[in-house]
Amino acid sequence: MDKICYTPLKARCGETVPALVLPSGDRFPLHSMVDPKREARRLVSTIPQDTGFIIFLGLGGGFAAREALRNCAAKVIAIEYNNESVSSLLSIMDFSELLNNKHFTLLIDPSSEKIKNLVLENYRPALCGGIKTIPLRARTEHDAQKFGEAAAAIELAIESVACDYSVQAHFGRRWFSNIIRNIKAMDSSEEGTNLYEKADHLQVVNEAAIAAAGPSLDSQLSLLAEFKLKGGLLISSDTALPVLLYNNIKPDIAVSIDCQHISYYHFSRGAGSNVPLILDIASPPLLRRFSSSVNFFSGGHPLSLYISRHWRRFPVLDASGGNVTYACLSLAEYLGAKRITLFGADFSYVRSRAYARGTYIYPFFEKKQNRLSPVESLFSAFLYRSPFLPKEKNMEQESESADQVYHETASLRFYRKKLEEKAEKMTAQVISAKGQGAPIHLNNYKITTNNEQNTKNGEQSPEKKGKTAESGVEFLEKYRREIAALPAAGTDGAESGYLDTLCVKDREIFMTLLPLAAWLKHRNSALNTGGLIEEVKRFCIREIERLLE
Repeated sequence: MDKICYTPLKARCGETVPALVLPSGDRFPLHSMVDPKREARRLVSTIPQDTGFIIFLGLGGGFAAREALRNCAAKVIAIEYNNESVSSLLSIMDFSELLNNKHFTLLIDPSSEKIKNLVLENYRPALCGGIKTIPLRARTEHDAQKFGEAAAAIELAIESVACDYSVQAHFGRRWFSNIIRNIKAMDSSEEGTNLYEKADHLQVVNEAAIAAAGPSLDSQLSLLAEFKLKGGLLISSDTALPVLLYNNIKPDIAVSIDCQHISYYHFSRGAGSNVPLILDIASPPLLRRFSSSVNFFSGGHPLSLYISRHWRRFPVLDASGGNVTYACLSLAEYLGAKRITLFGADFSYVRSRAYARGTYIYPFFEKKQNRLSPVESLFSAFLYRSPFLPKEKNMEQESESADQVYHETASLRFYRKKLEEKAEKMTAQVISAKGQGAPIHLNNYKITTNNEQNTKNGEQSPEKKGKTAESGVEFLEKYRREIAALPAAGTDGAESGYLDTLCVKDREIFMTLLPLAAWLKHRNSALNTGGLIEEVKRFCIREIERLLE
């Protein structure tokens, strides 16, 4: 439906109700013709109390939106289509109270991408609680396609936020703890926060190979050895590092993004190899001891981004794919590689094996086994901890050969698809060496000109930065004071708009605490928003003070 006209009708209670004027001339009221406000109260009463983000599909007379703002500590968004139709609606009713409310947003003719981004940028589960989408049926059924696309975009955004939140709830404290300890370990004279300062020989990269740790790596080692002889840049994931070193293949760089201490096992078997390390700033501090050449990067944690802006600049590598192979691909792109080949990137379990021989999991389970839990049962529990997915239709034919017996889980398929999406957007040509795992669909015929690649390099490479006058300890002292100076939050639970009350500087500081807030909320779900804000401030101040003592 291109254009919708509205006409005012009087409900029995005296309220004005907007009605659609259909092509036939019939009028179709959007709300109850008895008492639209009572109808709105009934609707809002069904919204769970912990809901802090409400999206209405269709504005109508705004009765439900007004009621939600009065009775819920929530941010309210209404989505409508067609400027002329909205103008017609606004001309017959007074929406000034609604439009002047800072917690209300009206989106007119938004694209699916805009809707998705709005949810991603504004919905923070730790502070907002739940999210609810409510369609105004009398409106949406007359523009089903557009509102259907809006609902789908909201669902995609919620899935993405839920995935991020679950990771933050699990790792929020560890990220914070690792970051502040890595900062403290840096003095004012330390360099190496920029990949171009300690790795000048890596500035011009034509050909790069990435070694992931899938089972197919076993049969591809000879190809990697040949690649090294030709002088290409070999980037190893942390998991694959011990496999390469055991087979006398020394990579040029090893990359690690895992904040868990289990990543220690990847490097302990290669102690003394002194392979240059590229670490997420949230990596365990003990990893620094395994190499004399350590570079940190920001994988997107808000605290690491804050550090780059206000203390010392770190390269920003895209680690949104959630796995180290994806981060290795981002590094190769950062260094300007024109052609990138993936080895061992199976993103699946091949013939009941999760990793190549020589990875950490083999000695780890051998030490962990006992008479009641032999190594075979440990491997089996690891393998079957998540259900296997049926093969995708477009991959069934590709997987019929005898050498491709593999199984995917939801997380492994997610990793593969994220890598495929990234490779599609890159100017470099990305190729996957033939393996036994899930086929990776890549555009292997991409041609990159030197001008295109140089432009991309220039866009990605941060400015070089020399010594900073402030030590890590001094930076942490200042950061602690800035957290302590954040405005107090109420404890009545009506603080979903806390971020809106902050100035730009305070908002930037508080954003660095959100992953830790997710962790605290996960541990104590009874904390209301105001209590959570105060608790996360106390926790961070206490953690920094303990470290500095």
